[in-house]
Amino acid sequence: MIERQGAIEIVGLGHRYPDGTEALRSIDLHVQPGEALALVGPNGAGKSTLMLHLNGVLEPTDGMVSIDGTTVERASLGTIRARVGLVFQDPDDQLFSPTVRDDVAFGPLHMGLAADEVERRVERALKAVGMQGSEARVPHHLSVGQRKRVSLATVLSMDPSVLVFDEPTAGVDPRGRRDVIEVVSGRTETVIISTHDMALVAELAPRVVILDDGNLVADGPASDILEDDALLDAHGLERPC
Repeated sequence: MIERQGAIEIVGLGHRYPDGTEALRSIDLHVQPGEALALVGPNGAGKSTLMLHLNGVLEPTDGMVSIDGTTVERASLGTIRARVGLVFQDPDDQLFSPTVRDDVAFGPLHMGLAADEVERRVERALKAVGMQGSEARVPHHLSVGQRKRVSLATVLSMDPSVLVFDEPTAGVDPRGRRDVIEVVSGRTETVIISTHDMALVAELAPRVVILDDGNLVADGPASDILEDDALLDAHGLERPC
């Protein structure tokens, strides 16, 4: 069995929706285990489409995606979805159980883990996001920032090697934004962040990939890309303040 490290390999990835929209065009991308990368670009650039290929929600029209050497395909979805945790922009898309504990336990239970291991994972995941003691609370009674934390805990409880965040700071106030940054920073998993928050990119992502109109148009150190005003302007982005 291949050790879970979090390497991502994308080769020639293309995706065309049933209505004919070409959302991705021949994307090549390699991400090293433990690397933190920001995925940026204007609305409709293909960021969400790319993320949904990482755990098999969408199937490629062309090319392939692999995680730690395992190709993302129907036969491997169980393995891939245990390795790749996707944290949605809206936590209400991720939280559906009566209590926080039930939401965080859902993944491990469906992995067939023993009850004592499920409880250990729930406790560990909630502690990691600073939500220990909230097990009996109703998720939809929490603040947006707290719900985002619990959403991350539902993913961490499955012990993934890759964490994928869709607009993690969207809809939160400054305190909630800082909470999100504190939780995400310092993670040892491979981290992919799709965001319009360029200040967040500067804080959390040493590497930046720009998508526009389904094409990968730039890939390099954040220190270079975030200083290139012409490049940013050409793709509807702004240098962080």
